[in-house]
Amino acid sequence: MSETVVFVFIVIIGIGIFLSFLRMLKGPTASDRAVAVDTITTTVVALLVLLGLVFKRYVYLDVSLVYSLLAFIGLVALARFLERGI
Repeated sequence: MSETVVFVFIVIIGIGIFLSFLRMLKGPTASDRAVAVDTITTTVVALLVLLGLVFKRYVYLDVSLVYSLLAFIGLVALARFLERGI
């Protein structure tokens, strides 16, 4: 891949993480914050996949898969807590 293309992708992903982090801090409700955290985890998974392809270290792909599964389980637990409590 071209270094310029990779740099542009990393900047776009970084901007997405930054904007989602601002929404997480500012979000008026807990649901908004939960969606922002889910968005952050999705963009971090995209970043890990991109880095795995750039550096040809395919262990990053395994890490991104495990990270996305753990994030999904955590978000389901948070949604259940927000819906009716534990």
